[in-house]
Amino acid sequence: MLFIKNGKVFTMEGKIYEKASILIDRGKIKELGENVVAPLDVEVIDAEGKIVTPGFIDAHSHLGIWEDAIGFEGIDGNEMTDPVTPHLRAIDAINPLDRTFEESREGGVTCVATGPGSANVVGGQFAAIKTWGDRVDDMIVKEPLAMKCAFGENPKRVYNEKKKSPMTRMATAAILRETLMKANEYKRKLDDAGEDSSKKPSFDMKMEAMLKVINREIPFKAHAHRADDILTAIRIAKEFGVRLTLEHCTEGHLIAHHIKDEGLTAVVGPSFGHRSKFELKNLTFDTPGILSKAGVKVAIMTDHPVVPLKHLSLCAALAVKAGMEEEEALKAITINAAEILELDDRIGSLKEGKDGDIVIWERHPFDVMSEVLYTIIDGKVVYRRNGRKAF
Repeated sequence: MLFIKNGKVFTMEGKIYEKASILIDRGKIKELGENVVAPLDVEVIDAEGKIVTPGFIDAHSHLGIWEDAIGFEGIDGNEMTDPVTPHLRAIDAINPLDRTFEESREGGVTCVATGPGSANVVGGQFAAIKTWGDRVDDMIVKEPLAMKCAFGENPKRVYNEKKKSPMTRMATAAILRETLMKANEYKRKLDDAGEDSSKKPSFDMKMEAMLKVINREIPFKAHAHRADDILTAIRIAKEFGVRLTLEHCTEGHLIAHHIKDEGLTAVVGPSFGHRSKFELKNLTFDTPGILSKAGVKVAIMTDHPVVPLKHLSLCAALAVKAGMEEEEALKAITINAAEILELDDRIGSLKEGKDGDIVIWERHPFDVMSEVLYTIIDGKVVYRRNGRKAF
């Protein structure tokens, strides 16, 4: 058991305690409040004068798949040989011993969505994992979490170099439609066959992976920067009745009313960095604030390694500087991110019964000088600023 006392606690459940305590037992929050009493023989952390928050969540990254300080040998996010690869699984590429996991914990990030890149029209399956562990199988929160698909420049660029479709936005949309049509036909044949194996279609690993999308078990995680690409993603999702989250959403501020009216969420970023291609010409930290004020549920991402995961709190702080409400920015890397990932039953806020993922800060996390004092995952101290680690 672990007992945190006397901290200013941001629960992200609509309440801030000026001074409260948290008891964690068997990896879960057992008690939280102003009058919690520490049991005998429990490890105690005194957070007097410090800030206590839920562990931060990055709703879109490539952690462990693009490895640190290495080239081709450690880059495993894009299988640039086929524009349709839904059968690829992030967990088969993640290296949990990569140094950036430790740096993420040092930055207060306790859970991430990580998965394939955006070279392919359908890139493969994302996973949600905790940032502590040495075996990915033991770090999984949910897998598969979502199916990556991509619009805009990236698929065009990759396959134009190969003189292969898709070389246009029309072809990207057509390939995605064709994949969904094939998946629906595959499902129909399976349903018609029932228990009669002789009538079942030939096994197709790609279509088996797509079944979770067309059955609405998982959403498409749609890479789309430009406004027209965002609207194409929405159009196709509506055509086929599949679920969708908007990823990057760089020009989302230009069509905020449409995103709101469609009832969609946005995972915005990375807003910190160079406008490296044409579809980023309207990149601005204004986007998350404008979307939030329009009534869109927003998460903020780093797209690690584009922005190192340890700087997630800085990305949120810069959104505040650009006009986002401070509370909404904090939600964007905690409870909003958890709700968008459909993991809010376990993470994203401090509440009895949820995972013991907690960060103790020297001062408010949006203060650029603030340091993480403790990072706790599943009730285990996995980082201490003084350098003593739990393993």
